[in-house]
Amino acid sequence: MIKKKMILTAILFTLCSNLQAQDLTRGDVIKLIAIATKPLNLSGVNLSSVDLRRLDLSGANLSGGNLNNLNLSGANLSKGNLSGANLRGANLTGANLNNLNLSGADLTGANLSGADLSGANLIEADLSGANLSGANLSGANLSGADLSLANLTNVIGYPKK
Repeated sequence: MIKKKMILTAILFTLCSNLQAQDLTRGDVIKLIAIATKPLNLSGVNLSSVDLRRLDLSGANLSGGNLNNLNLSGANLSKGNLSGANLRGANLTGANLNNLNLSGADLTGANLSGADLSGANLIEADLSGANLSGANLSGANLSGADLSLANLTNVIGYPKK
């Protein structure tokens, strides 16, 4: 068991030390989740167009990452940090995003339909053209957020402005 843990730690170290030089795949992220202690720190990584649907990434730090066109539908990102992340065109349909820090994130054209954004920090976030239909924004802070052309049909809650 100790040898296996040492091997997994070496894999994690190798992946993390090369994050600037390589893109991560779904398999890489799943391996990191399996061996990392919470919270997972993937700050600044490139996960563009990766399929991470239905994964438990609660508490994860993906701040400043390139997450455009990422599939996070049904994923759990509660209490995590995606501040300053590029989530343009990302699929966050039905995702658990409660108490998530999305301050300054670029969510242009993202699909957040049915997502739980209760208590989320969306200060200065760009939600222009985003689909928020049926999303729960109860207690979310949208101060300075850009909601131009966003679909707000059947949005739940009254966010603080």
